[in-house]
Amino acid sequence: MVNKFIKDHNLLFQAIPNSEWEILLPHIEEFDLPLGKVLYEPGVKISHVYFPSSAIVSLLYALENGSSAEIAVVGNEGVVGISIFMGGESTSSRGVVKSAGKGYRIKSKVLLEEFNQSIPLMHLLLRYTQALITQMSQTAVCNRHHTLDQQFCRWLLLSLDRLQSNELLMTQELIANMLGVRREGVTEAALKVQKANLIKYSRGHITILDRTGLEKRTCECYQVVKSEYDRLLPNKIAI
Repeated sequence: MVNKFIKDHNLLFQAIPNSEWEILLPHIEEFDLPLGKVLYEPGVKISHVYFPSSAIVSLLYALENGSSAEIAVVGNEGVVGISIFMGGESTSSRGVVKSAGKGYRIKSKVLLEEFNQSIPLMHLLLRYTQALITQMSQTAVCNRHHTLDQQFCRWLLLSLDRLQSNELLMTQELIANMLGVRREGVTEAALKVQKANLIKYSRGHITILDRTGLEKRTCECYQVVKSEYDRLLPNKIAI
């Protein structure tokens, strides 16, 4: 059994009613989430659901030619593996750690049993799922209609919301894979944002210098996603 203070490490954990929390607690395992670790693959049965604490997980859709694009990010505000309680045992996306850290996991069977028995837990996880679907939908719209510069700023802000610092360690190649663009495009976008004195970018190390400036530079997609999380989830886990 892990220490009950882990409830503070994931914001979704904090919103789980105490009666359900006491049932789940003995089944929660602390879990290292190193950079690049694959949590699940398309079409493969998901054995565990993951609740990141200091890590960020990217949900990616991969094509047959090996290229990929990010459809959503999950950090300490949520859970990875929503297909378990949506009626399926697998998904068409891939879950990959894009920012190393720690998290917790619960066997899928255990969480599903409690999900089916607890109305409050069911409602909480379904509201989170709706917020995540909004992020996925808005990402698709953003990638189609907005500039790479705006997409890059949105991506930075979403990542920043899920970290406890203002720094990201991310290679150009990894960012390019997330955004589904060429590496040269990421370089150009990062240099533009750096020239505006909003970030400091060097060899994959990104430091946010002006968050307010980033919010002004990005498109409306970031605020749409944030507002939906704020609307659907309890105030104490709003991001």
